[in-house]
Amino acid sequence: MVDAIRLIERTPQMTASEIASEFIPPPQFADARFGNYRPDPSFPSQRDAVELLERFANDDGSRPSGFFAWGKRAATEKPGVYLDGGFGVGKTHLLAALWHTCRGRRKVFGTFIEYTALVGALGYAETVRLLTGTDLICIDEFELDDPGDTMLMSRLLGELMASGTRVAATSNTPPNALGEGRFAAADFLREINALASNFVTLRIDGTDYRRRSTSGAAVTLPDRDWQRTVDALLDAGHPVAVESFADLVGHLSRVHPSRYIKLLTGVEILAVRDAYQLHNQNDALRWVAFIDRVYDAEIPIVASGLELSDIFDADMLGGGFAKKYQRCISRMIALTSGDLPTSTAA
Repeated sequence: MVDAIRLIERTPQMTASEIASEFIPPPQFADARFGNYRPDPSFPSQRDAVELLERFANDDGSRPSGFFAWGKRAATEKPGVYLDGGFGVGKTHLLAALWHTCRGRRKVFGTFIEYTALVGALGYAETVRLLTGTDLICIDEFELDDPGDTMLMSRLLGELMASGTRVAATSNTPPNALGEGRFAAADFLREINALASNFVTLRIDGTDYRRRSTSGAAVTLPDRDWQRTVDALLDAGHPVAVESFADLVGHLSRVHPSRYIKLLTGVEILAVRDAYQLHNQNDALRWVAFIDRVYDAEIPIVASGLELSDIFDADMLGGGFAKKYQRCISRMIALTSGDLPTSTAA
């Protein structure tokens, strides 16, 4: 048996360059390329997105010559592209494929939350200094539900794009908001009004190819079964982080979100016991940021107590950050429903 990893005993520190080094596509998109994206023929906009991003990746910024060349390049001469669509249509795959393909000396890839966390950790001026000279910035899941953060990003992108940086972004439209998602591109352009003319926007239609569950409940275990499962994993030599939900939520308040990735170093499975419903919005938003990193690292969760899909109260699910919570719920359902690395049937 190996000892359990205790996240609450970790207080990671990271320099600006170390934080920046984490701005790469998640592991599950390390091999994402335009060639292995499979557009659904029932939704032509998926093929349109591939063609748009391929042109964007291959555009070196030079002016086209000749009338017909101008017509082919007109759509990509803008320094920004924005993809709007629901879960599972391949936006992150395409964004990662762009990152891997784009001919640039410097490029960064992160979620909207990670960029705002970067500003929070380093300060605005230091973030501008760090990212100045970057050829491509990829922003996954651009948030439209936080006016303050959206305008912060608008200002940041304005400074960087003025210096020659190009930007590609995706939306965070959840499946049950596809109706309003039809207007997400317009919302994006309105929120970044000073930069709107710099972006080409494209709606990607389609259904979730993963058939990922976005309803129902996250898997939870009775206390005895949870303990037996955790013991079996440790007996088998798996590095398991074991924490009570209360302790972990409290510890997240003492670690900056930009450093959550370091909390998870070496963790193969996350075991959380005695989950309960949150009523503090700050705790809930930190949990969302934490689960994003757990999901990116593909770390399964073994949980007891309240189903993790029920930890956000009704006010949160009906409030301004509802989309963030809905995405987090979907991810927790996926993380608690997958196979564990060893047989641990209770």
